[in-house]
Amino acid sequence: MSAFLSDLATVLVDDTAASGRGIWKVLEPLRYQSDILGKTITVEPGFLTDYASVPRVPLLYLLFGDTTHKAAVLHDWLYHHHEVCDEDTANLVLLEAAKVARIPAWRRLGIYLGVKIGGESSWEEDGRGDGHQLADGVIV
Repeated sequence: MSAFLSDLATVLVDDTAASGRGIWKVLEPLRYQSDILGKTITVEPGFLTDYASVPRVPLLYLLFGDTTHKAAVLHDWLYHHHEVCDEDTANLVLLEAAKVARIPAWRRLGIYLGVKIGGESSWEEDGRGDGHQLADGVIV
C-alpha cells in the first residue's frame, strides 16, 4: 500500500528564487512507498525543491497552490532522477502521493493536469542534473 514513511522537514534557503515560490532544502530523509513504482523512494537531505510550480495566477494559485508539499517534493525529486522512471510515471506517482496525503480528488486532478500539460519543459530541464544547487549562496 502506498504511504509516506516519514515526515517532511525543510528549511527555506531563498525566499525570492523560483519566481517567488522560494527554494527549500530537505533536512531529513523523506521516504515514500509507491505501489506504482513498486519500491520505496528516499529523497535525501540536502535536496532543494520549489514545491509545486503553480503559476501565480490568482485563481489557479488559490485552487492548487501551496498544497500537497510532500507529494510535490517527491515529484521534484523524480523529475531530477530520470533513472527511476519516465515523465508520465512521475506524474502518476504525484497523483498517487497526493491521494495518500488526502488531497481532495478535484484538487489532485487539477494538479495532475497541470503537470501533464505544463511539465514537459521542467522534465527536460530538471533531468540535466540531480536537483537545484547552491553556488556561492545563489540557487543555480
